[in-house]
Amino acid sequence: MRLRSIDSGTELEVTPPSPFTTARLLVGEFNVAEQTLKNGIRQVMGGGWFRPSPRVVMHQVEMTEGGLSQVETKILQELAIGAGAMKVEVWTGADLSDGEVKAKLGAK
Repeated sequence: MRLRSIDSGTELEVTPPSPFTTARLLVGEFNVAEQTLKNGIRQVMGGGWFRPSPRVVMHQVEMTEGGLSQVETKILQELAIGAGAMKVEVWTGADLSDGEVKAKLGAK
């Protein structure tokens, strides 16, 4: 997973302790994916006890031929919510600029 904070510019890749992808699904092991995302969000946002819940754009870049199904979209939403996000947008398409991400999330 690649995570980036558009506020701080911090970017990192996190590797799960075991694969969460299966031959048929990008997210076949939900708990592993959720914990990996949670750890990544914690790292990219920095430490602290009172950290605001992030607003997240989930952008699946692999296994997207034909678009995402409703189930795949729901999985991405649930991953982000389970990792602590207060708002989640799922995006398919080209990479977004920081301004486009802010617009999707309703940020100023």
